[in-house]
Amino acid sequence: MNPQAPGDLRQGDTRLPGTPVAKEPLAAATPAYLAYTAPDGSARNIPVNFHWNGPDLIMGAFAGTFKIAALRAHPAVAVTVATHHQGAKVLLLPGEVTLADVDGLLEEHTIAQRRTMGEQESNSYLAATGKPGLRMVRIALRPRWAGVLDFGNRVPERTPKIARDALA
Repeated sequence: MNPQAPGDLRQGDTRLPGTPVAKEPLAAATPAYLAYTAPDGSARNIPVNFHWNGPDLIMGAFAGTFKIAALRAHPAVAVTVATHHQGAKVLLLPGEVTLADVDGLLEEHTIAQRRTMGEQESNSYLAATGKPGLRMVRIALRPRWAGVLDFGNRVPERTPKIARDALA
């Protein structure tokens, strides 16, 4: 089995993020969507910048935010990373996050900002936020399951035939 061919890997295989189909949304200049449970038990789904380092999806947040309090109480999350064009490619990553407090700008946060904002805009933003005393939280997700949807070539198997034919 070739681990680089998503057709050879079943949904749930944690090697799916290493396939070319999954690498496209991971490299795109778009945020991921982080779904988590708020302290009041309600669902939240927010855009977040991220950096994929191989085994983990890393997100950064400023210390003291509501999101951090919620993740400390309920670390189970689901992250969706997708391209936004015809034939979209989607990577689904559920799991539990681990949190680590960091003094100053988080390295992965800097990388993510540069990927999504571009070099010039990110430099201005990072200079404005990276002041002495800044505290951030490193949010790491090591997926326990991975799924890939490739609406150009790998339509979900339970998609009705009429919809599959329309996409062909």
